[in-house]
Amino acid sequence: MKRKYRHSVCTVLAIASMSFVPGCLNHPDKEKDKETILTVFHAGSLAVPMKNLAKAFEEENHGVTVRLEAAGSLDCVRKITELNQVCDILALADYSLIDDMLIPEYATWNIRFASNELCLVYTDRSRMSGELTAENWFAILMNPDVRYGRSDPDSDPCGYRTLLALQLADRCTPGGLNWRQLIQKDTRYIRGKETDLNALLESQTIDYMFNYRSVALQHGFKFLTFSDSINLKDPELESWYSGVSVEVRGTHPGSYVKKSGSAMVYGITIPTRAPHTELAGRFIDFLIHPDKGRPIIEASGQTAIQPSFSKKSNGKSVLL
Repeated sequence: MKRKYRHSVCTVLAIASMSFVPGCLNHPDKEKDKETILTVFHAGSLAVPMKNLAKAFEEENHGVTVRLEAAGSLDCVRKITELNQVCDILALADYSLIDDMLIPEYATWNIRFASNELCLVYTDRSRMSGELTAENWFAILMNPDVRYGRSDPDSDPCGYRTLLALQLADRCTPGGLNWRQLIQKDTRYIRGKETDLNALLESQTIDYMFNYRSVALQHGFKFLTFSDSINLKDPELESWYSGVSVEVRGTHPGSYVKKSGSAMVYGITIPTRAPHTELAGRFIDFLIHPDKGRPIIEASGQTAIQPSFSKKSNGKSVLL
């Protein structure tokens, strides 16, 4: 039997730090009886689960409209740090972006709540898909007649995770792979976020794309799974993954951030300038609830994990 949470996210945050989320604990529910728009900036790969979560949350909270804005996770961060935009909730495909780019100036805590894995995604109409195997996928992608897509590593974690996975595949292959040559191929099919590639695949503009398993499941695509040594899925292989890295553009023009390989973990927070912190806390409480949000996430092809605070959060990991 799964263990139930003993605390709501609001209570947990209060326990974790004296600087708890304003309005979450021992405050009147001032937003309950008026129409409120809750703005969520989120990773593109969360589009389907967030849409389903928003619908269910609205049904449980009458008078609330959840407005969703999908973008590459790095672009979501820059909306806050560069463009001075405001949201109530920020949910990213890489929790470390919150730790490294937002805490402590723009956020004070960060909850890890979901995971994923990188796959090679395709359809029945993809060139050479009938010949595709775990041994020859690289050679197929290098074929001049085959086109593939990937997302921009400066905008989207799936983009830099693709580069990290290719480096891991290079290390796993006797004699290595010429992965640098592959990333110089088909650069015209690089897009801002992983879900932007879907239309290219559906229209046969590209034959393959590096994408998340959840995205493939949500859209009925076929996918080739990689070994855990490559797919960035297994937390037990963290030391192996960390042996590769890539630099991406930081929060401000001209700045760069080193991203080392790590197991895929999604993160969520309420930014310090969020206008509706109490309602945002209720949404996150709903999202991580074992009988409410977590089944919705799982049904959307996403893997929900036991929620916990990141190490850089202002408080201890006391979620149960």
